[in-house]
This record gives sequence, C-alpha cells and structure tokens, in this order.
Amino acid sequence: MKLLDRILACVLGLGAIGHGLGSYLGYKQEPLTMLWALCASILGLLLTAINLLRSGRPADRPLAWICFAGTLAMAASAFAFGALIGNVFDPRALGNGGTALALAAFSLRSAMRSGPARA
Repeated sequence: MKLLDRILACVLGLGAIGHGLGSYLGYKQEPLTMLWALCASILGLLLTAINLLRSGRPADRPLAWICFAGTLAMAASAFAFGALIGNVFDPRALGNGGTALALAAFSLRSAMRSGPARA
C-alpha cells in the first residue's frame, strides 16, 4: 500500500508538471491567466511533496490531516473544472480528481491511525 501511495503522489506531480507546461503553452499571450494556472501547478507540486513526506512518516498525524485537506480541496477543484467545461467525465478532471481522492483516502487512513499523535 505504501508503494501505491507513493506512485499516486508521483502521478499527481506528473499531472502538475503537465498542467504547468500546458498552461505556459496555452496562455503565453494572457499573462494574468497564465499566472493563475501556474499557481494551480505549484499547488499540485506542493501536494505531491507533502504526500511523499506523509507516506514516509506514518505516525505524523497532523501532516496527514494537512494532506487530507489539501488533496480533498484539489479533488473538488478538479471536479469543479469538469463541471465548468461541461464534461465531468473529461480525462483531465477524472484523472486529477481521482488521484487526489485516492491520496485523500490514504491521508485519512494515516490521520485516523490509533496511537499517539506526533507533534
């Protein structure tokens, strides 16, 4: 399960890199839009990093809660994107949303483990 957790985090990171490249290519002439799109890419890379950190620190429950909140918010954003473009089954929305939901589940599992919380 730990390997799957890390693979999903890496998939999220690859998606963030792809989003960044696509945003740069698609919005070269619209710097304001490109800035906001690249901010979403940075968010994806940050979530990748903290999920990789969480997968190596199973006793760190506060970190797991942070990962849970972040990946849940990312999933909501991905599915909202699908709704806004009129296709909730768009591969971009499903791929990013599904990956984020799976990582949210791993994070919740880590956060709910019994034992002392690590500060």
